[in-house]
Order: sequence, then structure tokens, then C-alpha cells
Amino acid sequence: CIDVEALGYRRRRVSSVRPGLAKNMRLVVLGDDDLAGEPERVSPSPFLDEYGEENWTAKLLDIQAVALSRRMTAAHSKRLVIGVSGGADSALALIGANRALRRLGLPADNLIAVVMPGFGSSVRTQNAAIALSRAVGATVRVIDIKSACRLHLADIGHNPNVHDLAYENVQARERTQVLMDVANMEGALVTGTGDLSEIALGWNTYNGDHMSMYQINASVPKTMVLAALREIAAISDDPLSSLLKEIAASPITPELVPGAAANDSENRLGPYELHDFFLYHYIANGAGMDKLLEMAKIAFAGKYSADVIKRTLDTFIRRFKTSQYKRNCVPDGPKITLSLSPRADWRMPSDLS
Repeated sequence: CIDVEALGYRRRRVSSVRPGLAKNMRLVVLGDDDLAGEPERVSPSPFLDEYGEENWTAKLLDIQAVALSRRMTAAHSKRLVIGVSGGADSALALIGANRALRRLGLPADNLIAVVMPGFGSSVRTQNAAIALSRAVGATVRVIDIKSACRLHLADIGHNPNVHDLAYENVQARERTQVLMDVANMEGALVTGTGDLSEIALGWNTYNGDHMSMYQINASVPKTMVLAALREIAAISDDPLSSLLKEIAASPITPELVPGAAANDSENRLGPYELHDFFLYHYIANGAGMDKLLEMAKIAFAGKYSADVIKRTLDTFIRRFKTSQYKRNCVPDGPKITLSLSPRADWRMPSDLS
């Protein structure tokens, strides 16, 4: 089945393609009867299909390490600072940062892993963050941000019992302030952890975890982050192997509000594998709403109901269009799959209707 619409979209985006026919090309006119109908199968994992070639995880880590080490060299920095939460994104960024230091011949403890318990942090994730950081040889600092956040909430006249957006974002911005200031003290660079899926959905705090000095996961979608952790776990020894397996199998949560149910990202957004499916076909192939919906129904038949797919698609489109202002000022990062940086593949107005 040939997706003529997707081919046309890709050709229009390539500036080197000129209108008209080359001498060795022949125009073939197809009628409606010649075009293929609805495909019988659509892959639910388009990112892994296109970029998951042999040894793809090793190549991903190599790109991260080369890119980050070059930025360190340009900035005359020999240390890195990274916020480690015990979640999947910071785990992959931690491993990539460790490889960057090795590439430069620098000791592993030049990577400063900062664990910052907040109002919704669980013992499980904090222990995982500390253990994982130690497993890669990083220097571990635990800085509890709860007192600083309570003081700030009091300063701005916010009721700490109201768990609204300001309550959540105070923690994200406090963590970013801690990381930036530690980096200044150590002559280090803050390595961001946010992934492509979160950037697409705006699922980050503006001038909080949205910001860093270099963002090595910026073009790696959530489904690839999880798949990479599972692959790294399979070839690693314990304790790193068991820690990565546990993190990859855990619920995805920012842990900003007390209580596990309030923090489950997929309960609030919809399944990440659906969001990544929509993101790929929307950006790479220019698929519209109707096409995205019908393709997803085929790809995820028997796994998600039509209602879940439609609701998640509505969330994706709404959040993608309203989050461009965050993408207009993202940090630098390597392009590994698609990029939503305004300096690379993606430009759109922030106030698009």
C-alpha cells in the first residue's frame, strides 16, 4: 500500500525538490480505481520501525555522547549536572551523560546526579534514582526541595492545600533553579532529560524542566526511551540491569502531587504509544485528523477502544497546537529521530487556531 499523500507531503518539505520533471522521469497519471484502499495493517510503532535498525540503542547513545561531549568541549566544561527522578527519561539521560564523560576521558564522578524529593515523591522512585546514579559512578547529591517550595508558596500567597498548576510548577521551577545554581558552583552544564513526546505535548513546566543547558533526549520519543532502557538492561550487569528493568516497567509520573493516582501521566493524557503514533504521522507524513484516527483504529485494534483513540487524538492535537510557545525557546540537543526545535525541522506560529 503506497501512501501518496505522505509522499507528497515529504517532497514538499524537501527544499531541494524542484517542480517539474527531470529528464529521466516519466509522468504517470493514476485514476481513483488505481489507488490502493484502506491498508490491512498499520504498525503501532512507527518510530521504532523507521529508526530501530540493528544496534539502534547503541547508535542512539553514541549520538548523545558525541553531541554532549562536543558541547562540553565548546563550553570548556568538564562536569555535568543532571536531575535524576527515578523515572525513564532521566535514566536514559544519565546513561548518555556518563558515556559523554567517558568519551572525553573524564572520571564518572564528574557527573553530578541531583535527587530532589518534592511533595509527591515516593520512596521507591527516590531510592531508584540514588541507586541508579551510584550504579553509573556519578556523584550523588540529595537536596530536599519541600521547605523551599513551602516558603515560596507562602511568599506568593498560595494555599499549600490547593494542589493546582502553580503548586505543581513551583516544584519543577525550584528543581531547575537548584540544578542551574549547582552547575554554576561546579563549572558544569545542566543536562536536560525531557523527551520528544513531552515536548510535543507541552508536558513540561515553562522555565522549569522545559529548560536546561543541553537536552540530549530532545528528539527521542517516550516509547523509544522505554525500549532503549529495556535493551540496555538486557546487556548490563546488576544492579544496573535490574534497576533499568524496574524503571521501564513503572508507571510514568512526574510525582508533583501527593497520591499515586493524581500523578499518572497516561491517566491524564492518554497512552504514550498513541501519542507517539500520532506525533510520527502528523510530523513525518502530514496526516490530518481523519487519517490519524482511521490509521490508529487499525494499528491498535483490540488494544484500545475507538473512544480512547479519539479522546487521545483530541488531546494530542489540542496540546500540540497550544504548546508551540514552549518549543520556540527550547535548548539545543542532538537530532536522533524527528526534531521539534525551531532551529531544525519545525516552525509554526504560537497562536495557531
